[in-house]
Order: sequence, then structure tokens, then C-alpha cells
Amino acid sequence: MSAAQNMLMRLLKRAEKARLRAADKPVSFSMSSKRDAPEYQAQRTWPEREAFHAQMALAERAGAITIQRARYRGEGQDIERITVTDLTALAAHLGVKLQQTRVSEAEAVLAPWRARFPVLEDVLAAWQAGRRVRGHTAEAARAIADAALVVDACQQDLMRERSLRRESARLFAGQANASKRIEQLTSWLDLISSGHLKADGTLEDVHVWAALGLRKEPLPLLLAGNAQLHLEQGELPLIRPWLGVPPEALQAVQTSARCVLSIENLASFHDAARLSDTDTLLLYTGGMPSPAWRRAYACILRSLPVDARIYHWGDIDQGGFRIASVLAHSAAETGHRLLPWQMSPANLPASIRTRAKRADPATLEAMCHWAERTGWPQIAYGLQQQPLMLEQELLEARLPASPEPLSPG
Repeated sequence: MSAAQNMLMRLLKRAEKARLRAADKPVSFSMSSKRDAPEYQAQRTWPEREAFHAQMALAERAGAITIQRARYRGEGQDIERITVTDLTALAAHLGVKLQQTRVSEAEAVLAPWRARFPVLEDVLAAWQAGRRVRGHTAEAARAIADAALVVDACQQDLMRERSLRRESARLFAGQANASKRIEQLTSWLDLISSGHLKADGTLEDVHVWAALGLRKEPLPLLLAGNAQLHLEQGELPLIRPWLGVPPEALQAVQTSARCVLSIENLASFHDAARLSDTDTLLLYTGGMPSPAWRRAYACILRSLPVDARIYHWGDIDQGGFRIASVLAHSAAETGHRLLPWQMSPANLPASIRTRAKRADPATLEAMCHWAERTGWPQIAYGLQQQPLMLEQELLEARLPASPEPLSPG
């Protein structure tokens, strides 16, 4: 893009913003202003300035702008001001679409999904007001529509997990790289499924996918402890050290355990499974639990007495507390309260705290947000006092043997 074209493009954008404000005064640039016309003032040689003048003259002949020239210099020698005459003509001259046109096209693309996902009204309103949504303008409408298609398909059957790339290939058959299309839509999948214009902190792709029941490889529900599993096609006792079953197959559980401990990471689950404790039932979440996993989790919690203790052990980071908030919601729906296990900075050994990473302010804010959402305000306070992050694999596996419920601290 030439210097003159770049300047006209800036003029177009300013005029579009003025239109949004319903400004009465025509938008113009003073060519003697360093702020308005740096491109013009950068033209040092005679040929450069002549070429600049010629391109402005073409825009004037197209009916897009009017040019105020210096009278004492003669025609074409110096330009004092350029003013937008016709915004549509200026856009056509530059070969671009006006924002209003782009938003109208986006409305048409998103029309099939607007009733299904009300957040799209907020998206379109933001674009109409000249704001970006998650860093993107109305050109992102096609990607958002694709994300809506994915979320709708997943929500048609939340009780089974789907292979990420196989589902992508099925939904976008005929497109280039169809099997990888869903992986390009993570931010929009979160927008559609959460209903929020802004993301709640940094998004982790696998968490967004898993929350919809999409995984690169299907994961079984791994359990450890003493229990009898009631499955769709019969009963099965838990064997040691652990057993894996399809999450959608679980119907109920019979167990003498009075404590459930869900564990975010696989290595920590295996370490905990080697410990012998008839009072504790262990579950591996596979990172962010899918809808099918959460349904199985609810089945398990409903099989327990109301005074059973329900714990979660995950990473002390943004993702770990976000996972905990999802589990806390599922636990609350069954009448239970989720308690933290080895997730409070205040309860970590000093030798471990020295090995932890320090959370930056933005990450700390997100961690505290999710800890509060989980119902763990004391942990949020502890994080503010000791803003650290720690992967749970750095801690030795322990089981919550205390018969008394522990407060979320």
C-alpha cells in the first residue's frame, strides 16, 4: 500500500467512527499536521510528492474526497487539507468494504444461529459499535458460525465423548483440512458455549474442547478404591490398582467409601491409586472433565451419603482452579460441597513453595477468580498472599484420611 493509500485508509476509518457518533462535521485531515498527515510530510523529493498528489487527485475524481490546495503554489503543488465527500465512494476507490457492509454480511452469516445462541446479538452489537470481539472484526463471522455448528452438534448429545478430529472431519466434510477445523475455532467455541464476549482468562485449548466432550483420544473413566459399578450391561467390581470404564456406561456405584477424591493429572492419580485406603474412592478427571464424565461423577456422588467428603486435587494454576469450579458446580447439583486437597498455598511445605513459579498479576487475578467461583475464598486470599503456581506432580500423593470435613483453606 502506497503512502497516499495508507493515508486515505486512515481517513476512511476516522470517517467511519464519526458516522457511528453521528457527527455532523465532515471528516478531514490537515496536511500540515504531523498527527494527521505523517505520510504526506514524509514525501521529501519532487517525484515522491508528485506521485502522492496524483493518487489524491484520482480519489478526488472518483468523488471520494475534496482537496484544498495552496493557492499561491499553483495547481497540484501543495495540498492543505483533504476532506471526505462520499464515504461509500472512498471505500470503493480503496477496494475495501465499509464496516456497515461487513456487519450486514456478518448478520446474514450468523442468522441461522442467532436465536439458538443469544450471545451472537452481543457480538453483532459490538461490531456495529466499531468494537472488536476477542480481537476480531466482522470478518470473523464465518469462523463464529462454524463454532456455533460445532457447539450445537456437541450439545445434541452431551452423554458421549467424541474424537476431536473425527468430529471435525464429519462436520466440515469437503473443506480443506476439514479434520483440523475445530482446532482453529477454540476462542469462538468458548464464546458460544460460555455466552460471554470476553474470555475468563487465558484459554487452554484442551479445556475448551473437553468441556464440550471433544478429545483428541477418548478417555475412560478411571477409578480406584472399593466399589461395585453398575454399568449399562451389568455389574463390575473395582480391581486394584484401578479400573477404566466408558463414562457414559456408568449408571450407579455401590461403595463403603465416605470420601471421593478427584485428581486432575494421570501421574498423580496412579501414585494415589497405589495407596491403600478403603474409605476413599479416587477418580481421574483427564484434565477438564467432559459432559459425559460429569454425568458419571454425578451418578457417583448421588450414590454417597450426604455427609460424604468430596475433594479435588489439581494444579495450582489457572487451569487447575477452572477445572475445580466445574467440579464444584456438579457437586453442588448433587447436594455436596467440593473441598480442596493440597491446593492451598498456605498448606504447602516451605521446601515445595520455594520450587513454585510466581504468578504474574493477570494470571493471579484469573486464579483468584476461579477459586472464588469454586467456593474457596480462603484459597483466593492465600493466593494473594503467596502468588505461586505449582503442578501437582511436584507433591507426593496423600489421601484425605481425616474423618472430619476440612474447610476450604
